[in-house]
Amino acid sequence: MPRSRPNCSSFWLLCLPLGLLAMHTHAKNELTVPQQVSLSPDMSTQQLSISWLGGAATTFDLMILRTELNETVFYETVPVPVNPMNGHHQWNWTSVEPLECTSLSVQIRSRDGQMTSDWSQTQILQGSDLPSNEKFQMYPQDRVMPVGANTTFCCIVEEGKFFGTMYTGKMGIMNTTRLSRRSYAATLVNQRPSGRTGTNILCYDNLKTKLTGAVVFVGYPPLPTDFVCETRDLTSTVCQWNEGRDTHLYGRRGTSYSVNKSPEQKQKRYTANQWEGNWTLVAVNPLGQYSLTDSAELSHRVRPVAPTNLFVPVSAWNATVLWQWEYNSYSSLALVCQVELNSHGYKTMRTFSGVGLQSVVLSDLYPEKDYSVQVRCGAQQNFWKWGDWSAPLSFKTKTTVPETPDAWVWMNSDNTGQVVWKPLTRRQSHRQLTGYEVTFWSPEENRTEIFSSDTFAAPFNVTQIDAFSSNKVTATVIAKNSDGVSQPVGVLIPLHLTDEEALAVSRAVYSDKGFSLYWPSIANATCGYVVEWYEASCKRDCPVEWIKVAAGNTNVSLESANFQPGVRYNFSLYSCSSEPPELLQRWQGYMQELVPSSPVSLSAHQQDSEILLTWGDIPLVNRRGFILGYNIYVSNGPQLTLLANLSGVETRSYTVKGFSEGSYKFIVKAYTAAGEGTGAPASLSLEPYADWLILEILASLGITALFLVIVTFICYKKRKWVKKAFYPDIPEPKLAGNWSRSQGPLDMKPSPHSMVHIVEKPEWDSSKEMLVVIPEEDEDDEEQRMGDEPVDTDEPTSLRYYNQVVDERPIRPRFPDSSASSASSLDSARTDVTYTGIQTSGSSLVWPMDPQGSSEGLRPQADLSVSCRNGGGGYRPQMQPQAQSLDTGLASPEPSLEPQAASAGGYKPQSSWHFDSPVEAGENSGLAPSLGSPTSIASTQFLLPDGEEDVEEKRQLSSSAATWFTNLLSSTKP
Repeated sequence: MPRSRPNCSSFWLLCLPLGLLAMHTHAKNELTVPQQVSLSPDMSTQQLSISWLGGAATTFDLMILRTELNETVFYETVPVPVNPMNGHHQWNWTSVEPLECTSLSVQIRSRDGQMTSDWSQTQILQGSDLPSNEKFQMYPQDRVMPVGANTTFCCIVEEGKFFGTMYTGKMGIMNTTRLSRRSYAATLVNQRPSGRTGTNILCYDNLKTKLTGAVVFVGYPPLPTDFVCETRDLTSTVCQWNEGRDTHLYGRRGTSYSVNKSPEQKQKRYTANQWEGNWTLVAVNPLGQYSLTDSAELSHRVRPVAPTNLFVPVSAWNATVLWQWEYNSYSSLALVCQVELNSHGYKTMRTFSGVGLQSVVLSDLYPEKDYSVQVRCGAQQNFWKWGDWSAPLSFKTKTTVPETPDAWVWMNSDNTGQVVWKPLTRRQSHRQLTGYEVTFWSPEENRTEIFSSDTFAAPFNVTQIDAFSSNKVTATVIAKNSDGVSQPVGVLIPLHLTDEEALAVSRAVYSDKGFSLYWPSIANATCGYVVEWYEASCKRDCPVEWIKVAAGNTNVSLESANFQPGVRYNFSLYSCSSEPPELLQRWQGYMQELVPSSPVSLSAHQQDSEILLTWGDIPLVNRRGFILGYNIYVSNGPQLTLLANLSGVETRSYTVKGFSEGSYKFIVKAYTAAGEGTGAPASLSLEPYADWLILEILASLGITALFLVIVTFICYKKRKWVKKAFYPDIPEPKLAGNWSRSQGPLDMKPSPHSMVHIVEKPEWDSSKEMLVVIPEEDEDDEEQRMGDEPVDTDEPTSLRYYNQVVDERPIRPRFPDSSASSASSLDSARTDVTYTGIQTSGSSLVWPMDPQGSSEGLRPQADLSVSCRNGGGGYRPQMQPQAQSLDTGLASPEPSLEPQAASAGGYKPQSSWHFDSPVEAGENSGLAPSLGSPTSIASTQFLLPDGEEDVEEKRQLSSSAATWFTNLLSSTKP
């Protein structure tokens, strides 16, 4: 069977990997495997130093594993050059955990790009967790760490036990990581400064029967400050510095110091027997070191020591302080010294200078007073620092005579007064006082009085002083003690009182500096001014205070421990000269204003219908402030309603108006700048005002009388018009023809019958449509009635006539014989008498009405007169003027007549008619006034209406009243 030849492509595919493998194996053989690997641990820094022989390679792969759990801790490729001295490679690795925690395995291999050698033999760093080391352990121990660093602790459990917890006081139970079978680790991060004994970390087993622990100290590296060197004796050197910030490290871990490479020391002071000029300070602790330098010349760094052996010789007013120096070199040194003088806590500083200064004199001391003194000095030239204070020395000055008292004179308003002086203090009296002497003297005579040491006023009477022959009397005051008497002080007694009321009083304002007073300069105030003050409520022998102001000063601020809130003070300014004091200016003021402490005395009185409230002034001592005004209230139960606010202290009355009858309670409160005081109540019952009622009645009567006088006056002025309007003359008849000839008696006999027809009735009433025939009276009665009517004086007295009614309109007769009677009347009555201006009422004629009974369709015509027609005269009734024609009314159908209506219809008397106006009456061509109601020819009786006045009569009356009232108002003539 023939053999097949191998496929060439398959061969190359098989041979290529074999070639690459051979090349790789050859490359490995070219890189040297690291040999002689050695491990050098530093447990304090947790640093592992690894060294090896690696040939020519410079890059290596390092792998560090935890041996027991075979966990990789570190695996990196690092460049490590060869050390030409020994041919070794060395690399340092710092572990996060202490190197004691567990065993570590280290392997190294060379690398050249992608080619590496084989791993070296494994080197193991034995940990403390080996089975042979069975005890409970914890690492690191007593480690010193900087503030803010992280520290990992590991706990190795005792063999045969199980791990429990790790605990610290600041963090509590800590999170742990297992490193090996027995080892566990936990980390403290960003640690804060620890205390003096460090920070404790504890480790427990699972049963908490066993524990172990470690301590870590956390602090700062040293940082000293203020390093300076000086000399005390002008030869040696003394250097000092400050530690600076607290390192929180103490004991053997604390900072050590060294100056100019001197042995390390803990103290912060360095001394040398000679002046070196340049110094270097080095401070070291476990966390680091710090250095400072200083340099200076000797003369620029002199700080003297404290003076010694002080001694003080004293007198009443002076004392000398002496001392000694420790070094003789100070005798040629220019010094400046301070002496501190202390008296009962009050310290004063005095400065002296000189070469080798060893004594000073203290002047202006006070007799019999305790002092203490101490001294320190410095170099006067190139001053550096004050030296140390000497020990204090106490001494007491001697006694002497008292100081001169401060005296003043106070005058009352009754020519009496007192010389007053301020009590001398213990410091001013120089020892216990025995009393005072007051002498009133003039060039001619004097008088002396002695007072005890607790008396500060000497009273006097001006009238007794006037007995002195001189115009000037001086009071002198001296103080006495066992050493002698003081210098006298004198005040002039004013023999004539100053009118204080003539000066205006200004307001003094209190501030934090007291009462500030200002005044203009006075030329004659040669020795200055005196300002006195006292309580304004005091009137006699007041406890006065004063202050003397030097000449040239024109202001002062007054402050006193006696000033009290709510008290008014009077301030007075006097000039000081060779003459008695002269009052220049006055003020008043309060240290602090308060509300008034007492109410006003309020009283209420009724005046007419008003209430007068009056109240008294508040006593000055109770005002406690400047009264700005008063508030007036009315009490409405628990509430107060403000009625008025009165500003000003002088207003002390108020009138309450507009209140009705009843009981009221009023309260008045005074107020100052601090507010209202207590109120003063007053009650009043407001009674009706009888006088006012009488006045109202009298006023009403007066107004009525005045009205009547005015009406009377107007009526008098318009008397003619009033007479025409209310009392018109009865008109006389006008007769046609010539009546001048003598008239004879005319005997006219009336017709037997006569009938008056009702021409028009404005408002139709069916019940009154018939004309009523009034029975004819006796002729005698008629003659008697006719005799009362006015007649023409030219006519004979026997002349009698009867009116006849003439109506051209067809009138329906009421009775069968009315036509004959009318005809007879017309034929027989031939008189030419004409009545003008006579109006008839609406009931005189009977007019037909429209079917609807409306009164609008029929109106009588006005001004119908009686005249002679066709040779016959007749009487035409009076009618109201109307716009409508009579023919319209006549065209109406004839109304039905009822016999019962005879009594309802009738003729209206003349009182119901009138002229439309006085002017119209005058325009009727002198027609005589109306004669009254016309009479029937058949009867001498008046035709009177039967029943009440109708509506038309009321309308006429109303129109008449309105007309005359309008004429009254519009007329300008009587």
